[in-house]
Amino acid sequence: MRRLGSVQQKIPCVFLTEVKEEQSRKRDCQQFQVVATENVNPVALEADVDCALATEKLDGTCCYVTLYKGRAHLWARLDRKANKQAEKRFRKHQRSPHSGEGFTWNVEEDFKTVPETWIPAHRVKHHNGLPVPDEHGHIPGWVPVEKDNKQYCWHASVVDRDVRAALVLGPCAGDEDVLEVAAVQLADLLEQTLELIGTNVNGNPYGLGSKQQPVHCLVSHGSVPIRNPPPVDFQQLCSWFQESPEGRVEGIVWHCNDGTLVKVHRHHLGLRWPAGETSLAERAVVVRVGGYNSSKDLFSFFSARNGHRFSRLRDVKFAL
Repeated sequence: MRRLGSVQQKIPCVFLTEVKEEQSRKRDCQQFQVVATENVNPVALEADVDCALATEKLDGTCCYVTLYKGRAHLWARLDRKANKQAEKRFRKHQRSPHSGEGFTWNVEEDFKTVPETWIPAHRVKHHNGLPVPDEHGHIPGWVPVEKDNKQYCWHASVVDRDVRAALVLGPCAGDEDVLEVAAVQLADLLEQTLELIGTNVNGNPYGLGSKQQPVHCLVSHGSVPIRNPPPVDFQQLCSWFQESPEGRVEGIVWHCNDGTLVKVHRHHLGLRWPAGETSLAERAVVVRVGGYNSSKDLFSFFSARNGHRFSRLRDVKFAL
C-alpha cells in the first residue's frame, strides 16, 4: 500500500457544510451543529475523490511519530487555543455580518501557554516567525509523550521506551479481513500520524479492555480500508451508514492521489455515533507480540498471548 497522507490539520468535509443553531450531537458543550449539505466540496472534486482510497475514520485521539532528542518518539496532539478573553472576541466576530473580513490575532497575548517542547503541526502558517491560528481559532500542534506525565499515561502505555517500539493495530498482511496487533519499531513509523484507541479514549466505542486492565493501541491513519465503499453521494452514504455492516464506523476519510484528505462523519449526516456494535470491534485479531516477560505492562500481557487469535477485537481483555 502506498504511503498515505498524515493528519496534521483538521480535515475538511467531503460535502459543503452549514452551521445550524442547535445542540451539537458530538460535543455536549457546543450549542451549534455543523451539518453536511448534499453538494460535494469543490476541494474533493478537484482532488478526484471518486478515485481516492476510502479508509475508516477511527474514534480516538491523534498522535504523531517524529524525532525528539534525536530519536523516533511518540507525540500527542495538543492544539494551542485562545484564552477566554480572545475566544470571546473571536466568537463575537464569527457571529457578526462582517466575519468574512478576517480576525486579527495577537498570538503572543491571545493564546494559552503550552510546554516548551510543543511544536506546531506541519503546514501551519507563520507570520513574523509566529504560528498563525486556523479558521477555527486553533493552532494545531504536538507535545512529546513523557512517561511521567499523567495526562498522557495511556499514550505512554503503548510504547516500550527500552526497545523503542509501539503497539500497533492493523490489517494482517496475508488476510486484510483479520486484524493483528504487533510491536512495531518507532523508527518504522517515523513521520506517520496514528490514532490512539482503547479503554480510556473517547468512551471506548471499540470495547477494548476493561477498567481493571485497560487496553490501548495505535492505528496508523489510512491503514484500515473501507471494504466496498459507497459512492460520494449524500443519500447513498446515509443509506450505507445505516444499513451496511461495513457502515458501522464513525466516518470515512478519503485519501486522494494528490495527497488531499477529505472526510465525512456520521454527525455531518445527522446520524448517531456510536450506534451499537462497531465494525472494527467485530473483526478477528491475532497477537504478534513476543519477548516481553519482565513486567505487568501492556506489552507483557500481549506477549503472553503471542500467536493467539481473538474472535473479535472487543474480546481483547486480560485478567490481572
